[in-house]
Amino acid sequence: MYEPKKSDHFTFGLWTVGNIGRDPFGDPVRSPFSPEHIVENLSRLGAYGVNLHDNDLVPFDASLAQQDRIVKSFKSALEDHDMKVPMATTNLFTHPVFKEGAFTSNDPDVREFALKKTLRAIDLGAELGAGIYVFWGGREGAEVDASKQLPDGYKYFRDALNFLCSYVNDQGYDMKFALEAKPNEPRGHLFLPTTGAMLGFIATLDQPDMVGVNPEVAHETMAGLNFPHAVAQAIDAQKLFHVDLNDQEMNRFDQDFRFGSVQLKSNFFLVKLLEDIEYDGMRHFDAHAYRTEQEMGVWEFARGCMRTYLILREKVDKFNDDTEIQGMLSELQTESVNWDRIAAGYSSDKATELKAKNFDIDAMAERDFMYEKLDQLTVEIILGIR
Repeated sequence: MYEPKKSDHFTFGLWTVGNIGRDPFGDPVRSPFSPEHIVENLSRLGAYGVNLHDNDLVPFDASLAQQDRIVKSFKSALEDHDMKVPMATTNLFTHPVFKEGAFTSNDPDVREFALKKTLRAIDLGAELGAGIYVFWGGREGAEVDASKQLPDGYKYFRDALNFLCSYVNDQGYDMKFALEAKPNEPRGHLFLPTTGAMLGFIATLDQPDMVGVNPEVAHETMAGLNFPHAVAQAIDAQKLFHVDLNDQEMNRFDQDFRFGSVQLKSNFFLVKLLEDIEYDGMRHFDAHAYRTEQEMGVWEFARGCMRTYLILREKVDKFNDDTEIQGMLSELQTESVNWDRIAAGYSSDKATELKAKNFDIDAMAERDFMYEKLDQLTVEIILGIR
C-alpha cells in the first residue's frame, strides 16, 4: 500500500537524483547519470515524471543541432517509459556571467542575455509539455547594498516577468509561472526571500493571474519559518501552482534532505494540507541523496521520498477518521451565526450593534482548548500506535 503509482503525481528533477555529491568543500562522489537512465529508473519506481532546468538536459554551450539530438533522445525515453515533464525552469545561476545576478544584474547586457536564455528554455519546456514554469532567483540579490539602488532590483525582476508572461501568451503556450522564494544561498541576501514576499510581489505584475508560487520546505525552514503556514497562505491566495518537497533543519544551509527525514510532524501537516484540499498538482521532490551514497542509494532515496509521503497520507486518513480527534475539533471550531453575519460584510448597523454588545470576558478567558491532548493524539497517530 506504500508503493507509488503514476496517479500519485510524484516527480523529481533531473538535478535531484542526478546530483553527483559535490559540495563547497568536496569533489563529486558519484558518476553522472544520463537523463534517459534517470527517466527509466524513476518510472520503474512509480514516479509520474521528471522536471528540469534547461542545462540539466542540454549543455550550456550546445549547438542547435546538438540540442535537437539530445531532446529527441529524451522525448523517446519519456514515451518509452510513460513519463511526463510537468515543470521546467532555467539555470540562471551556475555560469559566471550570472555572478552578479541575472534578471536583476546591474549589467543590462546580462539582463538581456538572461531573458534570451529563458525564452529558449520556455520553448523547450513547452515542447516537452510543461504546464508550469518555475523561477528561482538563485543569484538575484546583493551582499553589497551600496552596489545598486535596491528598488531597481525589484523593478528589473518585474520587467522580466512581465515580458515573459507576454511571450508565453503570444506563443499560445498553455503555461503558468511559479515563483520560488529562498532567504539566502548562494547569495548572502536574496530578493523576495519568503513565499509571503513573493505573493506581495505578484500583485504588482501586469498579469498576476498567470503567476503563482512554488514554496519549498527547505527554503522557508532555513529562515526558521513554519512551512505548512507558508503553503496555507499560498492556498488562501489561490496561488499554490507547484510545491517542492524535501526536508531541512532550521537555520542551516540548504540541506535538501529526503522528504520526511527530519521534521515528521511538520511534514504530516504539510501532507494533510495538500490532501485535505485535494491538491491536483505535482508532488515534486527537490532533494538529493546523502553524499555517502552510490547509485543504489540514490534510488533508495527516491523510493524513500515517495514512500514516506504515502505513509503520511495514510496517517492523515487516520487523523481525519479518528472519532475522538474529530469530536475535539468540532468543539474547538464552533459555528456562530453572529460571526457569519459580521464576516459577510460591514454595515454601520453591525458596527453599532457590536460596539454595544456585552461579552462575558471571564467565562471566555476560562475556556479550555484541550491543545495538549489534541497534540498528543496527533503524535500518537504519527507514531502509529493509534
